[in-house]
Amino acid sequence: MTTMNRLFSPLAAAIGATLLMGSAAADARRGDQDSAYEARQKGQVMSLREIESRVLPSARGAEYLGPEFDRARSVYRLKFRRDVQVFWVDVDARNGQVIGRSGR
Repeated sequence: MTTMNRLFSPLAAAIGATLLMGSAAADARRGDQDSAYEARQKGQVMSLREIESRVLPSARGAEYLGPEFDRARSVYRLKFRRDVQVFWVDVDARNGQVIGRSGR
């Protein structure tokens, strides 16, 4: 193996692993979206927009980074950042009630 191959082989492996991890994360987000959509269509949960309209005003001054949906618990986890602090607000997707906060 040439010196050039020895240098680029680990780099290529690292790039490949990073791409695969990014793809897995995208698949997980897509699964969250599909689950939330199905539950919404069945009338089991409120729409994300309704939930955001209730929660976002209480997080003034924070940057909203986005939601995750836990279908098993019917919970939206909304992620925020204020300065360098990240925090989450858990919301019952069935009724829009805040059920927990973490971080800060």
